[in-house]
Amino acid sequence: MTAGRGAAAVVVPVLLYHAVMEDPPDWIAEFTVRPRDFAAHLDLIESSGRTPVPVGVLADALAGRPGGCAPLPARPLVLTFDDGFADLPGPTAEALAARSMPGTAYLTTGALVRSPHVGAGPTTDRGGTRGSLLPPAPMMRLDRAPLLERYGIEVGAHTVTHPQLDTLPAAALRRELGDSKAELEDVLGHEVVHLAYPHGYNSPAVRRAARTAGYRSAVAVRHALSSTDDEPYRIARLILRRGHTVADIEAWLSGVGAAVAPFPDALPTVGWRLCRRARAALRGPVFAG
Repeated sequence: MTAGRGAAAVVVPVLLYHAVMEDPPDWIAEFTVRPRDFAAHLDLIESSGRTPVPVGVLADALAGRPGGCAPLPARPLVLTFDDGFADLPGPTAEALAARSMPGTAYLTTGALVRSPHVGAGPTTDRGGTRGSLLPPAPMMRLDRAPLLERYGIEVGAHTVTHPQLDTLPAAALRRELGDSKAELEDVLGHEVVHLAYPHGYNSPAVRRAARTAGYRSAVAVRHALSSTDDEPYRIARLILRRGHTVADIEAWLSGVGAAVAPFPDALPTVGWRLCRRARAALRGPVFAG
């Protein structure tokens, strides 16, 4: 299956997870799923008839790239994980592997723990050493990124410091996109071509910069279902919150319960972007969260 305008679009739920843990820091608690709830989500996916694929498969279909990594199945689903919390290369990846489910992890390189063999700075489980805007939290080690791939999880970039990309000057935007990509490529030993915008914040200029930096896809948020008509550089995702129920997930897997992308930015979205840019001009880079 390939995407194509004019054909009936296939709805694609792209789910966005952050931490999967029992006792998260307060700042990320709303976007944290308990391990037992995560297991219930995966059980539901198994019984839904949906086939999980990494973002790369969806992105190839959206771009019409023949000979991509794999064909898009009839009822696809994408599982994504942002930031790189400590559970990801452990119990979360193990839960996916036990069900033979691939996913895509987007890593905020400046927030990851440095080992003595990767980068500089002290080793800690409370985040990285490169001025990340993410508040302290248990984070994975950067040198465990190859382990994610061995579990079948595709690795993408999520910038260095997790800023609101659509508020940055051009040079700072290039650094966030390029430095995170280069650092992950150095650790993984191959090209990194998928990007997640922190908190989904993007703009036409950010999307052009992502393409120029060498990314072949980028995911936003949009609180919407994706589809085979979606835009490769702002693929819609649905954030999983602690309060979401199995019924919510079941609706999304059925292709209902949310808008279906693509659709233009609403006026409040554009207005909020202008407000955030003005604030960043006064205060400097702002955490996207």
